[in-house]
Amino acid sequence: METNFFIVNIPHERIGVLIGQKGIVKKTIEERLNVKLEIDSSSGSVKIDLAKPVNEGGDPLALFKARDIIEAIGRGFSPERAFRLFSENAMLSIINIDDYVKRTRNNIVRVKARLIGQEGKTRRIIEETTNTYISIYGDTVAIIGESEEDVKAAEEAVISIINGAPHSSVYKFLNNYARYKKHRITR
Repeated sequence: METNFFIVNIPHERIGVLIGQKGIVKKTIEERLNVKLEIDSSSGSVKIDLAKPVNEGGDPLALFKARDIIEAIGRGFSPERAFRLFSENAMLSIINIDDYVKRTRNNIVRVKARLIGQEGKTRRIIEETTNTYISIYGDTVAIIGESEEDVKAAEEAVISIINGAPHSSVYKFLNNYARYKKHRITR
């Protein structure tokens, strides 16, 4: 017999968000995807298992969707935004900041400030231009989007900022992306 499950670790302070008030978030994930979640509140470990075995109609793809939704909540997204991943085309991308800059407290703080921008301007521009949601949490930047193209554009903008590109050049890239996308749609 095959064992089909994932184990995902999320930050301890995000366990309550994953469970939700009166267990509603956990229950929603389990019911919509036909999975079982076993949450260890002390370690932050979440076991995702199919409610039914594959030979009885269990869908292995549901495990991947559940994993992505749980990781999104663990990376700081609200359940409402993470639930966007129920959509067939939606995808999650997680960028580790310390893959691009030397891991020091000052570097991480500086990069996060650049990504957010004054009063959230930079994050808002990236989200609106690429039709994505962005969460900057811990040492990561998570992106949820409906199309691979949008997520890739958001990733490129985020990585450029992490690498120290001027905001003006990133905004120009995003402006060109929006123009390209609009032109492609109107054809």
